[in-house]
Amino acid sequence: MLLTVEKEKSDLVPILEIGHKRLCNCPPNNLNCLTAKEWIKSQIGVWQFYYEKRDIRDKEKHPATFPISLSKKVIELFTHVGELVVDPFIGSGTTLVAARDANRNAVGFDLQPKYIALCNERLMQAEMLNDTQQIALNDDARNIPAYFEPGSVGLIWTSPPYANLLNRVRKNKSMRSRKNAQLGKVEQYSQDERDLGTLPIEEWATAMGDIYEGLLPLLRPKGHCVINIPDMWWENERITLHLALVDELRRRGYELRNTIIWDRTNIVNNIGIFGYPSNYITMGTTFEYLLDFWKPETEEEKSQKKQVVKVKTKKLSPANVTIVESE
Repeated sequence: MLLTVEKEKSDLVPILEIGHKRLCNCPPNNLNCLTAKEWIKSQIGVWQFYYEKRDIRDKEKHPATFPISLSKKVIELFTHVGELVVDPFIGSGTTLVAARDANRNAVGFDLQPKYIALCNERLMQAEMLNDTQQIALNDDARNIPAYFEPGSVGLIWTSPPYANLLNRVRKNKSMRSRKNAQLGKVEQYSQDERDLGTLPIEEWATAMGDIYEGLLPLLRPKGHCVINIPDMWWENERITLHLALVDELRRRGYELRNTIIWDRTNIVNNIGIFGYPSNYITMGTTFEYLLDFWKPETEEEKSQKKQVVKVKTKKLSPANVTIVESE
């Protein structure tokens, strides 16, 4: 169901009526529904995943995709069953498919109608085994705050446009002179001026900061925000996108909690020889970063917690307990 509220200049903006509350019986302070055995496996800071038949690997459909299994792991690690996941740059819709698998509600946004159509196509093929909702919306990520109530989002998870990393003709600088379908092409999401993938890194970082500053109030206290990002080489210089993003989001109020490495060596084939024998560079296609932030508690929220603890302590204090002996 869609409701409407008044934004600026009497514009009617839809507010989504979608589930966001836990459907599990986990204790209130638990981060997720994982068992202790599942939790300890997730503590390893280097992750590997495999593609499955449902995954999209065709770059003609979308230039940058990731496995459903990666998205599902992030969702299950940082949310409970029934909670709400938001993907500001939904692309091929992997987050929505994974959310359906994990029994979470999810909403994804994208500028390009063709990607929204792709999302809906994938959702039509996915099994509907629960009562959660997964929705793809054709809108700018800058408009996301209008769709949700503050504190209703459990997780923000995405792989954003990588500055102007893809907005250039693909060249072959490998000594093996490999040829593939991408050679000589520009694998960009779009040339829309609103698309962050058209921006140089300085403008990109600022634009990302603007978007995520608007998303921060939507997160519940200590709600997580995870971003998949690689670094890039540009004119023989390493461009550290992940560091630019960490600095920018910290300035906007997020707290960095973890850095996880996505080890892609098991899914990368036919690696070329670059820089030999005088200029050593690591292959950017073999690993990417998963940056895990959260929304820190405000001083008011911390104070309220302390008050609750004091009340509980007072109630359980031996001085306040009357022992009645039976005859």
